[in-house]
Amino acid sequence: MQTETKATVDQIADSNGGRVTVLRFSGDISSSSHDALLGTYTTVSKSQPVLLDFSKVEYINSSGIALVIQMLMEANKNGQKIAAFGLTPHFQKVFTMVGITKYASLYPDEGTARTSI
Repeated sequence: MQTETKATVDQIADSNGGRVTVLRFSGDISSSSHDALLGTYTTVSKSQPVLLDFSKVEYINSSGIALVIQMLMEANKNGQKIAAFGLTPHFQKVFTMVGITKYASLYPDEGTARTSI
């Protein structure tokens, strides 16, 4: 059974004292996750870098990956730096294979992502 996607928005300091937005996702990411992913992304400042936290995401299907790509392409159009962390090794491999790393760097944890962005 699919778990509903939830998203929260946090503001944290980057390693230089600037602000970074963190979009924290939980549950499964699929075609029904449009509002949680893209809807949440539309609410954040486009002038700050964004970290995508997938550490509480259990499953991402191909439709969910398409939504992530759509969000990353929008960020790219805005000239926004974006990075992702908390992916399982399987989804790190999938994200790399489908070309997501052209739009976002992948990191193992929040601390590494924060210092790299």
